[in-house]
Order: sequence, then C-alpha cells, then structure tokens
Amino acid sequence: MSRIEGARPEPQKAGMSSLGRLLPYARPYVWQFVLVLVLVVIFNASTVMQPYLVKVAIDSDISTKHPSYHGLLVIALIYVGVVIVGVVANFAQTVLLQNAGQNVIRSIRLSLFSHIERQAMRFFDTRAVGRLVTNVSNDTETVSQFFTNFFLSLIRDGLSIVMIVFAMFQLNARIALYCMVIIPVIFAISALFRGRLRRAYQTTRTRLSNVNAFLAENLAGMRIIQIFHQEERQSRAFEALNESHREANVHEYRTSVWFNRAFEILGNVAVAAIVWVGGGAVLRHWIEFGTLYAFIRYIQQFFQPINAMTQQWNTLQSSMVAADRIGQVLAVQPEIEDVAQTVDIRKAEIRGRVEFRHVTFGYKPGQLVLQDINFTIEPGQFIGVVGATGAGKSSVMSLLTRFYEPQEGAITVDGVSIDAYSQEDLHAIIGIVQQDVSLFTGTVKDNIRLFRQEISDETVRHAAEVVGADTLIARLSHGYETELYGKGSNLSAGERQLISFARIVALNPRVLILDEATASLDSQTEELVQRGLNAVATNRTTIVIAHRLSTIRHADNILVLDKGRLVEQGTHFELVRRGGLYAALDAQSGVEVGP
Repeated sequence: MSRIEGARPEPQKAGMSSLGRLLPYARPYVWQFVLVLVLVVIFNASTVMQPYLVKVAIDSDISTKHPSYHGLLVIALIYVGVVIVGVVANFAQTVLLQNAGQNVIRSIRLSLFSHIERQAMRFFDTRAVGRLVTNVSNDTETVSQFFTNFFLSLIRDGLSIVMIVFAMFQLNARIALYCMVIIPVIFAISALFRGRLRRAYQTTRTRLSNVNAFLAENLAGMRIIQIFHQEERQSRAFEALNESHREANVHEYRTSVWFNRAFEILGNVAVAAIVWVGGGAVLRHWIEFGTLYAFIRYIQQFFQPINAMTQQWNTLQSSMVAADRIGQVLAVQPEIEDVAQTVDIRKAEIRGRVEFRHVTFGYKPGQLVLQDINFTIEPGQFIGVVGATGAGKSSVMSLLTRFYEPQEGAITVDGVSIDAYSQEDLHAIIGIVQQDVSLFTGTVKDNIRLFRQEISDETVRHAAEVVGADTLIARLSHGYETELYGKGSNLSAGERQLISFARIVALNPRVLILDEATASLDSQTEELVQRGLNAVATNRTTIVIAHRLSTIRHADNILVLDKGRLVEQGTHFELVRRGGLYAALDAQSGVEVGP
C-alpha cells in the first residue's frame, strides 16, 4: 500500500515538442482554426481603431477653433459600429474555438484510452491505475486549455501587439521608437522566469499524480486497510503527499505572481514615461494632444495582451507537462500485437485442443516462473491445475490467453500457434473466469452479455439457467434489469461469481479457464455452481485452477506444478496412489479419497 510514497523521479524536461506530437489530432479541424484567425483579425482591428477614432475626434472636432458637433456624432456612430463588430467577432471566435478545441481533446482522449486498452498486462503491472486515470482525465483536460485558452491568447494577443506597434509608428515614429525600448526588458524578464515556471509546473503535476495514484490504490484496498487498522498510517501517508503537493502549488503560484507583477510594474512605468515624453512633445507643439492620448491608450493596450499572454504562461507550461505525460503513454508500443496475416477462423471449426511445448516464461528477465512446460489437452477434456502458491498456475493461463509472451517454446490451439490468431479471435476461443470478478455499471443482463447487443435476451436467460444463477437473479429487485454499481457491490460474492459464469456461457468459448473461480464461494453456493459447471463443461475444453481439490477430483487429467515445473500429471486416483506432491496436497485438503 505504501509503494506510492516512494514516488517516481519527477520529470525534468517537457517542451513544445510534447505538444507538437498532439497537433495531428487538430488536423481535421484546421479550417475552424483558420476561421478563428480571420475573426481574431477583425476583433483586433476593431480594438486598435478605437483609440484612433478618439484621437481624430479630439484633434479634428474638439480641440480646434471651430468644434464640430456633426463630426463628433459621425465619429461616435462609427465608434459604436466598430465596438459592435468587435463584440460579434469576439463571441464567434470564442464559440468556434471552444468547439474545435473540445473536439481535438475528445480525439486525444479516445485515442489514449484505445491505446491503453491495447496494451499487454505487463504495461499495467508497472503502472499505477491512478496515474493512468490522471493521464486520461486530468492531463487531457489540461491540454485542452492549450487548444482553447492559450491558442486564442497567442493568436489574438500576438496580432494585437503587431497591430498596436504598427498604429504607433503611423502616429509618430520617434515616440514609437522610445516605446520599443521596453521590448528587450520584456524578453529579459521572460527568460529569467521561464525555467523556474516550467520546473514549478512539472513538479506540481507530478505530485498531483502521486496523490491520485495513492488515492486510487487505497480506495481499492479499503477493506484490507480497515481490517488491519491501517487508517491512521495511510492518513499520515496521504497527508504527506498532500503537503508535498501543497508546497509545490504554493511555489508555483508564488513564481507566477512574481512574473505577472513584474510585467504590471513595467507597464505602469512605461505609461509614466510616455506621459513625460509625450507631454513634453505636446507642450512644444511637436504633436497634438489627441496623438498623446492615442499613444497612452496604445501603450496600455500594448501591455494588456502581453500581460494576458503571461497569464497564459502557466497554461502553456502545464499543457507541455501534461502533453509530455500523455506522449510517454502513447509512445509505449503494445508488447503483444497481431501478425500481419492472422489465421482466418470461424469459431464453429475450433475443436479446443491445447498444447504447451517446452514453454519457459518469466515476468522479469532472469526470474523464471515457468520452466520447460510440456502438456497436451485434448478437445472436450476437463483438466485441473494445482500447486502451491507461486507454483505458476495462473501464469500458465496468462500465457494461454496471450496476456504475456513466453521467452521460449510454443503454445498452440488446434495445432496453430496462438500468435497466429488475432487477439480478438483468440479471446473468442478462450474464455476465462477469475476469482476477482469484474462487473461494470449497468444491468445484470448487460453484464452477462457484456453489452453485446447481438446476444439476445433468451440467450442471456438460458446462460443464467445453465449455471443456476436464474433463481438468484429472480430474487433481485428488478431481476435481469437490476442496475449494478461499484463492481457489483450490491451483490454478494457468490452472486457476482455466478453472473461471471453465466457470461461465459453466453459468450460460448470453446476453451474455458476457471482461475480459482470458486475460491470465494461458500459451500452451498459452490455446490450450486459446481452443477452448473458440469453442464457448461460438456463438449468444451475446460481448465480449472483450484486450491480446493474437490473441484477437480473428477478431472480427466490433473497437472501438478511445483516451483515453475510440471512435476506430475494424471487422474486424481493415479496421483494419490503415486504418493507424490499431489497426494501430499490431497492429504492437507482433507478430501476423502473415494472410488
């Protein structure tokens, strides 16, 4: 439970290249972004025109020997029209950009989820679920701010600066050149803070991910935490992670505030300088008062987009960090992929003959859990697999379902290597029921057919009847339409297991694997399930991994594993008579040996 406390090293680099990897997702919406650009030009032009119109009114219609009320009215009407055009353009650009940006993020999120779904089990063995949840939800939401807030600010405010500079030079090139002195200062401040801001945002995102990962892990294991009274210890660990995240957040905002206030001070100093220089020019009659007013307004407008862009600096930094984290996940190629030309099969032609030939496997290099495994299962046989904890029983089944690839040897179904089948076909051939049942939010009926609409209600009901789940389902408040929540928490362990058995019958695989499937059932429910299993196993290759030897006592063949090796195989009575490892396990189980 505490493995999250030793968090992964915090990333050190995340740049624009991280966001660049996600730009292809924006390609289908490029014309919407182009239209946004056009609207931005219209909006910025309306903004830049406003001080110039006031300048014209002051110099031509107010501060003259013969003020013109008609001229003021015309300027006022033009001013109102310009403002209305700007408001409409601003509204349209915002709505259009949000639509395009959210579509881009939707594409990224779907692609990321699909990519994670295609990963082999080793990918999930080395990554906390909370981190992946953060990638799909929080990180994509953070990147969405780049395509909406930052993109709009970059285009709108960047063009605004260019237009303002052009307008100032048109008014008076000399004073405009004085104003340009502030540009190197702006770059110097940006360079000073850029590295600090990037590191601050990276640290904050990483520590938030640590909090989410710890939370997901502990919520999933809450029963263990409460049973062993670990609440206080886990609370302290969670408090330490939150304190670390709080410190990173405070440091991030402190750095951001210093950055923004430096620009605010610089802007006010620039306005004061323009008042001094421009005021002197007015007193010497080098420029008119309206021109001074326009310069003051333009210098204020000049810093407004700069300040807006700096406000979005944290958006850019956090987006780059989030994009880098997303990119790291997308860069992981699935360890197990279909070959270019898979075997074209129809499930009806599969007989269900399974063979392991000299299979050697380890989850980590140099740490083998299976060594030189050889056995054959004929179609329709009922096979048991037993052994002490860690003997490699579940690893055998993980290899058969191709959750992992063996380092050596071959695994075949009907004489064809399993890597010649597409994964979709292989998993249609081989069904598995585990001790930890996975149920999803939805009705009982949908969980039995796994939301596959081609499986009829009649097939669902028949499957439930075969395994004996129909009587239990009938007692639920709405029968097959009963909604399940939180991994089926409103059902007992036995009811959840029976629904998983019914699911297998409905999906109708040729090879059935039961991985400790009855370990969590009480004796009465196990007896009910056992009757259903006997019916399910008819004309189907069935492999049962069991701690309870009573489950496999009548198996056609029993495979006995010990420390990753297949040490014995035979029927229950053959193995008992040999007096080997199986006989010792049988004696420990207390099962009476009968004829």
